[in-house]
Amino acid sequence: MVKNAIGIRHEDKYVMERRVALTPSHVRGLTGSGVRVLVQTSSKRIFRDDEFMAAGAEVVENLDEADVIFGVKEIPLPFFREGGTYIFFSHVIKGQSYNMPMLRKMMEMKCTLIDYEKVEDESGKRLIFFGRYAGLAGMINSLWSLGARLREFGLNTPFLKIKQAHHYGSLGEARAVISEVGHEIASGGLPEHLVPLTIGFTGYGNVSNGAQEIAGLLPVKEITPRELVSLKDRRDISSHLVYKVIFTEEDMVVPVAEGSAFDLQEYYMHPERYRGVFPQYIPHLSVLMNCMYWDDRYPRIVTRDYLAELFSGGRPKLTVIGDITCDAEGSVECTHHGTEIEDPVFVYDPFTRKPSMGFSGEGILVMAVDILPSELPRESSIAFSNVLYRYVLPLARADFDAEFGDLEIPPPLKRATILHHGKLTPSFEYLQKYI
Repeated sequence: MVKNAIGIRHEDKYVMERRVALTPSHVRGLTGSGVRVLVQTSSKRIFRDDEFMAAGAEVVENLDEADVIFGVKEIPLPFFREGGTYIFFSHVIKGQSYNMPMLRKMMEMKCTLIDYEKVEDESGKRLIFFGRYAGLAGMINSLWSLGARLREFGLNTPFLKIKQAHHYGSLGEARAVISEVGHEIASGGLPEHLVPLTIGFTGYGNVSNGAQEIAGLLPVKEITPRELVSLKDRRDISSHLVYKVIFTEEDMVVPVAEGSAFDLQEYYMHPERYRGVFPQYIPHLSVLMNCMYWDDRYPRIVTRDYLAELFSGGRPKLTVIGDITCDAEGSVECTHHGTEIEDPVFVYDPFTRKPSMGFSGEGILVMAVDILPSELPRESSIAFSNVLYRYVLPLARADFDAEFGDLEIPPPLKRATILHHGKLTPSFEYLQKYI
């Protein structure tokens, strides 16, 4: 028997955030199972209010009557209600300082917090994510950025035909345009100054695969990191190809101890035993797509000091960094913060060490949109809802008044429960030091 009413909130962190955690088609399935679904009204959401009403939901101004509330991005402090249950991307698991006030507020209000980012299977594999769509939109935006930045240098290329991802009516429309650009490169080639045009991808997960999927619409030839370093000296370089290289952990770090071999599990457990060597590849890249997980235990791949050194020799080959991971001062240290869809790129000056928004200026162009999947809001919401839907009915039927040990929800959701009744659950007690 259904116990709880569920709520779907209006996303208000960003002007252009148009995603939703559950789509009308899945809401119809829930209401048909007897779940009361409350949808907070929104004029910008990719699915309209009347679509949710047609699916049997109640469209309301506030979600005061909802027991379990589904969102996407962080929630403002005044929204939380005493004893409420919330599931969203909280961005607190690394102890992010900018979200500690939100976590403190939830603790004070005795809230329960379930974080999509930690919904994992027994092996630690994430089950609910937008990552592929971040990669798709990030690559579209980075190719658009490349065309616009090269135009600043007086170079007109086929990339100028590409628009920022959110300007396309669908992912299919964006693919068609990029495929057309790919045909133009294959037939007419690229300006000699750009050859070889190289795109590097850090990581090999959902984000990286999404980015590679878009890059694959171009005439791509994959090479190894070792081949990248010697590529410029080869006689068979083609202006009709784009060269792609994927970097794994073994390519980016080496053991500190001389003579030791790289071991992936050791690197994860003891990253202090390794040092970064990624700068050896940077001078050979045209575009760097940063798609990997990072926290401050690991070496950075691009530092401010290295960029100052790189640019001291004149304008380098590296033109665009697509920082999809968007960690402020993280693996790409010059990403000072995530950008918004309306103002998506900046040029980082390695000498003043300051960014300026837009495409002009001395330095490296960085695309670091914080909510990339929202540039493909319909497709990304549908894919996300397809996975989330299977967990919603158990949440609607759960007794959240029970003690955490007795709480009966699917194991992946229980593992993702950061707070229960305002208290950190055992797996997340480490966050106390950040609070």
